[in-house]
Amino acid sequence: MDLYCVMGNPVEHSRSPWIHARFAELTGQSLHYGRRLLPLGGLADGIAAFRADPSGTARGCNITVPFKFDAPALTQHLTPRAELARAVNILRFDDDGIHGDNSDGIGLVNDITLHADVPLAGSDVLLLGAGGAAAGVLGPLLEAGPRRLVVANRTLDKAVALVRRHAALALAHHVTLEAHALHSIPGRFHVLVNGTASSLSGDGVPVSADVLDKHALAVDMMYGPAAAPFMRWARDAGARPRDGLGMLVEQAAEAFAFWRGVRPPSADVLAELRALVDSQ
Repeated sequence: MDLYCVMGNPVEHSRSPWIHARFAELTGQSLHYGRRLLPLGGLADGIAAFRADPSGTARGCNITVPFKFDAPALTQHLTPRAELARAVNILRFDDDGIHGDNSDGIGLVNDITLHADVPLAGSDVLLLGAGGAAAGVLGPLLEAGPRRLVVANRTLDKAVALVRRHAALALAHHVTLEAHALHSIPGRFHVLVNGTASSLSGDGVPVSADVLDKHALAVDMMYGPAAAPFMRWARDAGARPRDGLGMLVEQAAEAFAFWRGVRPPSADVLAELRALVDSQ
């Protein structure tokens, strides 16, 4: 049996095993996908133990918090988007070594453009945060061709560093890319993406609703109860709220294709998962 898993800490809440089981069923792929809780600092040992599992052949894994920044050092091959993000959420074990990719950004872009039906090309986009979540999505957001993209963070220096690293990509796609502190964001935006830890920590949304254009799309990368306060904030502000469930499914679809060479029906699985989550 081909083995896959998600590695992280915590990991018990992960919907990835359910998602990949449905992908496998719908595409006729034979595999087993599980969860592996790792101790902090234990990614290398966790990968080694997984690859030594006698129950099957380990083919790859997803990496989630807090190990995404640790994973690149354990690979021999990185995709360009993983190199730019300096973070990895997918590993594939091949004969020529470990391949790493980052599907968070393309998962977010696909959810916004395909499922939310909001064009990013020519729009004004506000990305909150400059940590791992923001680093993983900034590149694909720029490649989608917005008119202007602002990275806003509580610590301005981190936002500036992230913007500088992506300056060439922004120039290549004719995007105005800026860094600002959370308290001094100029203008209004068609799309807001919350990549801060505010939802996870239970804090309030770190910006004023004044940054939202009329009928803006406001996306939180979190989903479930953690995203509920953000969703209420966006709705009260007259925006279209969206949680991170679609991003989760779309990034998983990218991982599945990276591993198996088959593109799963992500829209169908998202509809099923949305119904499942809403019923709980």
